[in-house]
Amino acid sequence: MLRDPSTKYRPFPTIDLPNRQWPSRTITHPPRWLSTDLRDGNQALIDPMDAEKKTRLFDMLVRVGLKEIEVGFPSAGATEFDFIAGLVRNDHIPDDVAIQVLTQSRRDLIETSFASLDGARSAIVHLYNAVSPAWRRIVFGMTRDEVREIAIAGAKVLRDEAAKRPNTHWQFEYSPETFSTAELDFSVEVCAAVMDILRPTPDAPIILNLPATV
Repeated sequence: MLRDPSTKYRPFPTIDLPNRQWPSRTITHPPRWLSTDLRDGNQALIDPMDAEKKTRLFDMLVRVGLKEIEVGFPSAGATEFDFIAGLVRNDHIPDDVAIQVLTQSRRDLIETSFASLDGARSAIVHLYNAVSPAWRRIVFGMTRDEVREIAIAGAKVLRDEAAKRPNTHWQFEYSPETFSTAELDFSVEVCAAVMDILRPTPDAPIILNLPATV
């Protein structure tokens, strides 16, 4: 294995668009990498991993060198909750690794997610709710304002639960789920509303995830 795999690749060609910033830039340092194998990979299996298998995969991801690892969906059930809480309780997470959990924007699910992380040194809580017209009309029967309020209410719970646990270094992520089939202006509006609650700063930025939901 190459010690520096980046030497294999050339930077992509820049695009001359003077009225835009990013197309003419090249990447000069590694991006942040987050592994979702323990959640996305696990929920796609016919026979999902048990706690022992998940622990072995977590250890392998740590050995690979990943510093941000999504470990599961703690409000999905006791197996997920106990695995995540066990990683924290048994001091199984290296000091330089942050774990991430995923939660829908519902108070009970968010509170369960934070409970699973009690005592963690560093953690990312990933909040999401669907925003597309089909979900608003068919699933929720809600207006834009009502769907935006779901995100705002969840962000407030996120903020308050983190404040109860000041000894953990918290990071927040938000996804306007179904972004790929939603109106761009509404997605921006909802993300901005969440940011108004969580108040990100250069030292404590928010992660905005824009999903291509299938």
